[in-house]
Amino acid sequence: MHAGVILIVEDEQTVRDVASLYLQKEGFRVVSAVDGEEALEMIRSENPDLVILDIMLPKKDGWTVCREIRQYQSVPIIILSAKGEEYDRVLGLELGADDYVTKPFSPRELVARVKAVLRRSGPATDPGQVLRYPGLTIDTAAHRVEVNGREIPLTPKEFELLVFLASRPRRVFNREQLLSAVWGYEFSGDTRTVDTHIKRLREKLRGTGQSYLKTVWGLGYKFEV
Repeated sequence: MHAGVILIVEDEQTVRDVASLYLQKEGFRVVSAVDGEEALEMIRSENPDLVILDIMLPKKDGWTVCREIRQYQSVPIIILSAKGEEYDRVLGLELGADDYVTKPFSPRELVARVKAVLRRSGPATDPGQVLRYPGLTIDTAAHRVEVNGREIPLTPKEFELLVFLASRPRRVFNREQLLSAVWGYEFSGDTRTVDTHIKRLREKLRGTGQSYLKTVWGLGYKFEV
């Protein structure tokens, strides 16, 4: 039995081959695409458990692919790019990516990142826990969030951030704590991605009629009932 299906979107064959080799050794089934348009087709046909996405791609670049995936899919995404500047990392995370790996990369580290992202894509609290607040229901086992009985789509990171805060109401967390708890490690200088995810969650939870996600000025954020 394989550990999951990984889609590698990369136009450089050497990179594809090396990443595929190491992932297959860990039991993953690997499929690949060489341009942005093929990537979107493969996501629909293969339903991968995770996407490793290069930025510099023919036909559609990785930024566009990531943005289009997030319009209809919550599949975890790891961006793989030679662009290592802070701006590029922040942009990738703000577009909904779950991690960002800079080329040249260690194949072993990439595999470790894949496993870590897949682990964090699961429920952040006890399996089967359902959190209920006025107008808001969060089913951690089903990865389902309902606003007034209607399901709303969340990315894996939006879901995990919401569950983390909603399961710890009234506790204040700064951005570094949220990065560590939800993303699993530090992004030096990238705390703005927390603000972006909070903003998106507020927009999606607007139908509850409640302002659940509160900003505590100078400190961070909390879930307030």
